[in-house]
Amino acid sequence: QVQLVESGGGLVQAGGSLRLSCAASGRTFIMYGMGWFRQAPGKEREFVTAISRSGISRLYADFVKSRFTISRDNAKSTVYLQMNSLKPEDTAVYYCAAGDYSSSFSTYKHWGQGNQVTVSS
Repeated sequence: QVQLVESGGGLVQAGGSLRLSCAASGRTFIMYGMGWFRQAPGKEREFVTAISRSGISRLYADFVKSRFTISRDNAKSTVYLQMNSLKPEDTAVYYCAAGDYSSSFSTYKHWGQGNQVTVSS
């Protein structure tokens, strides 16, 4: 079982930056692809980005458009989401997830508690 604890969310003005962190418990972090998803009020959870176990491969949703960067530190069992040029439409609860590297919600078996990101205009 993997437990994921997120941190780093908050309130930021449009155009600003935030970095989310997701720390995993246990020694099995390297076995998992890691993803970030988000859910805005009244909307379905959507894929944001994912990174392979080694960190070599990455996937990004089209709306990211080079604004976001995912990275991982396997020695620290932590995955990061650097978000730049934030827009009000990026406002959502952001979730990290561990599972098979993909953009599909269904391949991720373990989820963090969610972290609110609010972007003011």
